[in-house]
Amino acid sequence: MALAGLLALAVPADAQTDPLPSWNEGAAKQAIIGFVTDTTTPGSLQFVPPAERIATFDQDGTLWVEHPMYSQVMYILERVPALVKAKPELAKVAPYSTVLAILKGDRAAIAKLTLPDLEKLAFATLTGMPVDSFNAEAQKWLAEAKDQRWKKPYTELTYLPMQEVLKYLRANGYKTWIVTGGGQDFVRTYSEATYGIPPEQVVGSATGTTYAYANDGKPFLTKAPKLLLNDNDAGKPEGIHLMIGRRPVMAVGNSTGDRQMLEYTKAGDGARLSMIVLHDDATREYAYGPAQGLPATKVGAFTQALYDQATKQRWTVISMKNDWKRIFAWEP
Repeated sequence: MALAGLLALAVPADAQTDPLPSWNEGAAKQAIIGFVTDTTTPGSLQFVPPAERIATFDQDGTLWVEHPMYSQVMYILERVPALVKAKPELAKVAPYSTVLAILKGDRAAIAKLTLPDLEKLAFATLTGMPVDSFNAEAQKWLAEAKDQRWKKPYTELTYLPMQEVLKYLRANGYKTWIVTGGGQDFVRTYSEATYGIPPEQVVGSATGTTYAYANDGKPFLTKAPKLLLNDNDAGKPEGIHLMIGRRPVMAVGNSTGDRQMLEYTKAGDGARLSMIVLHDDATREYAYGPAQGLPATKVGAFTQALYDQATKQRWTVISMKNDWKRIFAWEP
C-alpha cells in the first residue's frame, strides 16, 4: 500500500466518517479504502485520472443473492405458462413440460434442465416482443415476485456492504459498471433504482434487435432471437472492451464466470484491485464453493482452483462470514 493509503488508515476513527460501516475491520476493508485513497489523492504515485476510474462489478452473487437460482432464470420459468397457454401443444414437450412440473412444486425437476434447455427457454420468453413491452413485463414481475426464503422482492436482496462500496467509489470520482452474465436488457430495467447504476453502464449478455415501423408509422425495436454477446467467462473482458472502451482499474466478482474479468483488470499497469466474494455464511445467506471445503454448486461456483489463483495473483478474497457485519439493509 502506498503512503497515502497508510496515512488514511492512520487517521483516528473519530476524525473521519467510516465509508464502509457494514464491513468488519480487516484486510478486505483496508484494501478498498487504501486503494480508493491511493488512486484519488493528487500527488500519489498510484493516482488515477478521473476519466480512467472505472470499476466493474458482476451482479449475481456479487451485488445480490443468486441462490438457490438466478432471479432471471426464475423470471424465464414463470413466463412459460403464458407460452403454453398460447400454444397448448407445448405442455407435453420438453423443456416446457419440465418447467411446468417445477412450477407445480417438483423442485427435483430443475436438475433435468440442461444449458441448451435454458437457452431455448430464454429465446422463447425474452425475445420476439418489442423492447418496450419486454421492459414493462420485466418491471411488473420484479415488483411482484418474491424470494422464497426471505419473502422479499429480489431488489431488496442486494448486499449492503457492496452498496456502500458502490457509493464510496462514486463519491470519489469512479464510474461504476455492472458486467454480468445475466441478460443486459433485464438488468437495465432495475439497475438505476436498485444500485444507482444507469442502464447505459450495464454490460450483459445481449440479443439482437430488429428495427421496424408500427401501423401508425412510429418506429420501434423488437428483441430478436440472436445472441450478440455471451457476457460470461472471456465474454466479460470482451464486453468491457466493446461497451466501455477502457480497462477497469477495479473489478469484483464471485465465481468462475468472473475469472477472466479479474485477470484482465489485474493485468493492467498501475494501481489495480481485483476482489472476489466467497459465500461462506450458511446462517445469514448461503455457503457454497466448493473452494475451502464448502458445498459444491452449479450456481455461482467458486472452485478451489480459482481460490488458489486468487491467492497467487493477489486478488482480495472477501469472506461474507468474516468481512461483513451486515448483509442486507433490512437486517436488525
